[in-house]
Amino acid sequence: MRKYGRLLRILGLAFGWAVTVGNTIGAGILRAPGEVAQHVPSYPVFFAVWLAGAAFALMGALSLAELGTMIPESGGQTVFVRRAFGAYPAFAVAWSDWLSTSASAAAITIVLVEAVIALFPAMLRIHTVMAVLVVAAFTAAQWRSARTGGNIQLITTALKAAAFMALIAACFLVSRPAPVAAPTPAALTFAGIMLSLQLMVYTYDGWTAVLYFSGEIKQPERNILRSMITGVLSVTAIYLLVNAGFLRLIPLQNMAGDPLVADTASRMVFGTAGTAVIRALIAVSLLSAINSCILMGSRILYAAGAYPVNKGGTPIAGLAATSVITIAIIATGTFNSVIAMAAFFFVANYAASFASVFRLRVTEPDTPRPYRAWGYPFTTGLMLLVAVAFLVAVVVAAPRDSMYAVALLATSYPIHRFVQSRQTRLSGENK
Repeated sequence: MRKYGRLLRILGLAFGWAVTVGNTIGAGILRAPGEVAQHVPSYPVFFAVWLAGAAFALMGALSLAELGTMIPESGGQTVFVRRAFGAYPAFAVAWSDWLSTSASAAAITIVLVEAVIALFPAMLRIHTVMAVLVVAAFTAAQWRSARTGGNIQLITTALKAAAFMALIAACFLVSRPAPVAAPTPAALTFAGIMLSLQLMVYTYDGWTAVLYFSGEIKQPERNILRSMITGVLSVTAIYLLVNAGFLRLIPLQNMAGDPLVADTASRMVFGTAGTAVIRALIAVSLLSAINSCILMGSRILYAAGAYPVNKGGTPIAGLAATSVITIAIIATGTFNSVIAMAAFFFVANYAASFASVFRLRVTEPDTPRPYRAWGYPFTTGLMLLVAVAFLVAVVVAAPRDSMYAVALLATSYPIHRFVQSRQTRLSGENK
């Protein structure tokens, strides 16, 4: 008889907070302010856009936390879709989610390595080797146990939060520069607001992270919701304070179009060392995002049937496969192509998850729900409509990438059939 082990319910509220914050905050907050400033005419509208992004993430958390507490199993959105719509839709979500998460891990690793190379140019010739070693190091650490992976997430997220708080403090403590003439403010247009809001969805994306560990979180009926709320509120606070710090130094209209506002602000604070400071901040802030992506990828495959789990509670088959595909994406340089398709996958999976809330309210009305979605059906319905609207927007904006995404998604069916037959065979051998 084969023994596959099981996931261990050993992760606490602190981990839930850390994986939410660590998976959400990346380099986006350092780049997005300049893009948003291109489309808004005033400070109140600028901050309203960032608050709208926070509201989207918070309403999403308040909806999907119902499923996380109702079905406390690791794996994320594929777990909910399986319960609501069946085996193949769930596998399609797992397949697309895993590819997107692995591509994200690859892209984030490349950005981290680029930041390090900017500090140490002599390392340029080994940049691919460095990226592979980063993924391998996180994989080796996580292989030991789920607790080790969780502790790494706590440490790297704490470093990230401390680094951002230091940047915020520096922006407020330095002497404010003399006022400069600012360009004409941008006109407020519907298209500009929609582009800004779309950017917010991606900048706040990551609030679902704790749902990938529902089977490992202690007291999931309480800690899943708490992790999501505290995580989203922490991210929102950091985003607003970072923007306030930047705007204290740089007028809104001068910020417009700046590809890396953080670099401009940092040079005003730290002088010629400012660029190096920001590169170091980027490197530190991305460590937790890489760790969380690899953790999540292994849980997605576990939920899709990738066993075994070692005695430390790590789904080692899923971890190995996630590491291999992430390294392959890095080595082949295909992460940009997969990331382009990932936008389609992300919003499609969100839509499927919000639809699962409605479906399970109908098919399983009596199943215990430790927490019920706040404002249901209105808030969940709004989130579903927004997800569908963004899916349509992605298809219209990038029809070729969306077509490739659908084609890649279609490959999930034969893989699903193979996995089903394998599970049936192994089940027979274990009897």
